[in-house]
Amino acid sequence: MNGAGGTSGGIGQFFIGLIMMCGGFYMLLNAIKITSSFGMGSSLYHGSNFGGFNVTSGMIMIPFIFGVGIMFYNYKNILGWVLTFGSLVALVFGVISSIQFRFTHMSAFDLIVILVLSVGGLGLFLRSFRAIEQRYPDKAE
Repeated sequence: MNGAGGTSGGIGQFFIGLIMMCGGFYMLLNAIKITSSFGMGSSLYHGSNFGGFNVTSGMIMIPFIFGVGIMFYNYKNILGWVLTFGSLVALVFGVISSIQFRFTHMSAFDLIVILVLSVGGLGLFLRSFRAIEQRYPDKAE
């Protein structure tokens, strides 16, 4: 009978590793808290690229409004399409860049459990795809 991946690896190792890996990664992702500083007055793009001028999310909506107006007036006008979708792309990139990831407060034991489950489960899972070497005692000839 073939095991995981068609090899003679262990099916038990496969499922134990999969369960450990899923549990560990679930606990890891559950420990990450996501916050955002996005808002109508928040700065999406700033720095020396714009000469010290901050571009806020409200400013991104101005070319969007003009683009939608141009598109409704004449849907064949390429400027309307570029303004509309360019503003939407800039808004999405601004929102994604304002996201901050933080770990929740946890004890060292919690972190060790998460890491052992995640990495240990991954190791068992990957080891199950290797063929098990069959060792037989030397035959007397």
